[in-house]
Amino acid sequence: MESFDYYIPTRILFGRGQLNRLSRQALPGKKALIVTSSGTSVKKFGYLQRLEEQLDKAGVEHRLFDKILPNPIREHVMEGARTARENGCDFVIGLGGGSSIDTAKAIAVMAVNEGDYWDYVSGGSGKGLPVPNDPLPIVAITTTAGTGTEADPWTVTTKSDTNEKIGFGYDKTFPVLSIVDSELMMSVPAHLTAYQGFDALFHSTEGYLNKTANAMSDIYALKAIELIGRSLAAAVRNGDDAAARDDVALANTLSGMVESTSGCTSEHSLEHALSAFHPKLPHGAGLIMISREYYTHFAGCPACAERMTAMARALGKTDASRPTDFVEALVALQQACGVDGLKMSDYGIKPENLEKYEANARETMGGLFEVDPVPLSRDDSLAILKNSYR
Repeated sequence: MESFDYYIPTRILFGRGQLNRLSRQALPGKKALIVTSSGTSVKKFGYLQRLEEQLDKAGVEHRLFDKILPNPIREHVMEGARTARENGCDFVIGLGGGSSIDTAKAIAVMAVNEGDYWDYVSGGSGKGLPVPNDPLPIVAITTTAGTGTEADPWTVTTKSDTNEKIGFGYDKTFPVLSIVDSELMMSVPAHLTAYQGFDALFHSTEGYLNKTANAMSDIYALKAIELIGRSLAAAVRNGDDAAARDDVALANTLSGMVESTSGCTSEHSLEHALSAFHPKLPHGAGLIMISREYYTHFAGCPACAERMTAMARALGKTDASRPTDFVEALVALQQACGVDGLKMSDYGIKPENLEKYEANARETMGGLFEVDPVPLSRDDSLAILKNSYR
């Protein structure tokens, strides 16, 4: 039996209505900074009000920081950290999708450490310095099913002036408590449900193909792939389908556990480069755009054949016998979700810049190329971008 290193310290409350249990939990402080997006959904649908009511019941003071963008930026990390310090907040709550929870983690780091957030980021122009002080405790309340950030330590932030979108995280940035309540996901529009669901899928498929995959990550990955194959299209078609929402929510959390025990591959590096330069491109949409060519490439590598065939079976093609069956199942799911026609050109991406994006992917998150199941050359990754372009 192979050896592995397993560490997921987060308490997860999973299921419908779990937000109503927050006030009865042992919360990690007495004054919270609530970090959420600049959009209106958490207010419009009452999620913020429900959270504030739970905190009031628990006797916890709270301050709101509601500026987070769909692709989070360094400036808001630093501003949020100042807000936490100036208001004496002793823990941070991320309420919303991956962007809000990711930023909450980064704010928790910078609320108690000097300098700039990029001092601690590795890759690109980051200095990769050790973090001197432990971050504030983090509570994650997810209203989407996409990144799995409620069950992993990772956070992704963009440094806008240099077009660097880089992941960061370590043991101390795991949330201490996460709430995964599918009732909070019913209001997510169909197209975002699809984008987020495919992000969770690719966290799982990349983690399964990753050179660091192990017995524990494989269990989580294959179950997440199965749940998404079974229920994502149903959740996209009917957002009120509670059973489908439950399945996709669980798949998302499991995908975060894949991230904690294995990790992403170069597919994520390539997409991060696209959305670093084009921040209006939703991360999940960018992944969908490049996924067919990405997985077609690895389907042609004998070393990946067994695992890709297993992923095809998990995704719902139960009679799969060859690695290209996964690509066929993937495309069929994208068609069922109505996202097979996404185009890079609709987001201002131009073919003459693809070499720049490929170079950026390696300069900022080159480490993900090192864990690909087989080496992906510059020509290979550029071909994937070129063949994906529409």
